[in-house]
Amino acid sequence: MSTPGEPAVTSYEQAPTRSVTVGDVRYAYRELGPKGGVPVVFFVHLAATLDNWDPRIVDPIAEKRHVINFDQRGVGASTGEVPGTIEEAADHAYELIAALGFEEIDIFSFSMGGMIAQDLILEHPGLVRRLVLTGTGPRGGKDIEKVAGVTYRDILRATLTRSDPKEFLFFNRDAAGKSAAKAFIKRLQERTVDRDRPATIKALRTQLKAIQKYGRSAPSDLSALTMPTLIANGDHDRMVPTALSEDLHRRIKGSQLIIYPNSGHGGIFQFHEAFAPVAADFLGSPA
Repeated sequence: MSTPGEPAVTSYEQAPTRSVTVGDVRYAYRELGPKGGVPVVFFVHLAATLDNWDPRIVDPIAEKRHVINFDQRGVGASTGEVPGTIEEAADHAYELIAALGFEEIDIFSFSMGGMIAQDLILEHPGLVRRLVLTGTGPRGGKDIEKVAGVTYRDILRATLTRSDPKEFLFFNRDAAGKSAAKAFIKRLQERTVDRDRPATIKALRTQLKAIQKYGRSAPSDLSALTMPTLIANGDHDRMVPTALSEDLHRRIKGSQLIIYPNSGHGGIFQFHEAFAPVAADFLGSPA
């Protein structure tokens, strides 16, 4: 980890890839923004690596906050085996956070990352100060186990059209959605050096099975999530149905909910100009 005396990297495109070793596992991560205080740790989505974060979301938060993004075990530049359950993934996230020396964090999560974040908080009360849950749902949430079917169908559709699967999975297939999808994929390609290794098909399948188990499990008691929480999604999320964001909002006392119109799973990316400042303001200062 870098030291407080180093100049802060202000752009995710320029953030160096670092690593920390825990036992026989090496975790890859990137950090940017001013050091000191409580960091914001980003929890990424299904089959995602360090290169899958939208810089238009990361950079505005990193203007005032120390941001850390990481590869989960067995994905991208992190070694080890991909965990077979969301609970294991949460244990690994805690392992990384502890190795970096943090006793308190804020979390920004998207999709599967939000599922991992919920399990982490339930297992380690007091660790998380503020929580952002986007495009995600609760353990045992209705139709979460159907994510695998939607994912495989859209990967096939993308292959047939020589497109990125995220164009189908994250965005509506109307004119606005197609335009937002192309712009999002272009932003993900802005970093041209020190890029991460793509997730493997094996990693994708293992993570999809973990999500299915999560969806078929008994619900968690989310009354334990007492920290300020911001929830956001598009109004037509096919991967993790929008109704589950509304369910989270009902079950997490005092939470805030934003639903963006005419958008899907990647609503926060389609509406990044509106959402990024809201998220940055919600996360506030590191003190």
